[in-house]
Amino acid sequence: MNTSIYHISLLDLLWVMIPVAVVIVIYMRWTQDRNTLFYALFRMLIQLILIGYVLTYIFTSNSSYLVILILSIMLISASVIALRPIQKKDKNLYLYTFISIFAGSLFTLIMVVFGVLDLNPWYEPKFLIPLSGMIFANSMNAVSISAERFENESERGYSYMEARATSYKAALIPIINSLFAVGLVSLPGMMTGQILSGVDPLIAVRYQMMVMLMILGSAGISVAIYLVLVEKRYSNIKKG
Repeated sequence: MNTSIYHISLLDLLWVMIPVAVVIVIYMRWTQDRNTLFYALFRMLIQLILIGYVLTYIFTSNSSYLVILILSIMLISASVIALRPIQKKDKNLYLYTFISIFAGSLFTLIMVVFGVLDLNPWYEPKFLIPLSGMIFANSMNAVSISAERFENESERGYSYMEARATSYKAALIPIINSLFAVGLVSLPGMMTGQILSGVDPLIAVRYQMMVMLMILGSAGISVAIYLVLVEKRYSNIKKG
């Protein structure tokens, strides 16, 4: 099997900016928002360029402390970004998102690192950081969806139990959809990347199974913890 990977130049990336430009035009005309999408794209480009250099250094290091520092930064960032759609933010909500993403992600990550992969050393950067990133990101998105939906349902007068059920189900819609679609509609990132780099598709499939399961587990647990933590806050708001 060909194990080479196609080289992508920065100039070649301009081709994929064509459909992005279409989205930008539609977004600006329909939403009248001329800043958010540009800012998001700018941050994405800068962050990816910087992380490319950072990961090059980290992957050649042998420091567990450095890896833990990077994971901590990723976790804190995910906790802050998760509350972006929420209108009424406070320090307790930031604490709740941190606890929920940390607990759900750490539990799942331990299962993967010490169970599925049995990494040696456990902090092997080229495995731990990408896997942690996938777990944190999906937990962040799920918590963000649930938090936004829970806030809306609460303001519409639904009980805590009703708002919890609706927001939990909404948070898992993207992940459940991906479970139905994988292999039929899409070949997800982990699997696609490995196949493009020449890995046996049957091995790539096992890795993708691991990824799908860890995403469902971490996101589902993180959202559940968040919704349990906000119950007291919900009760206080209703009393007020």
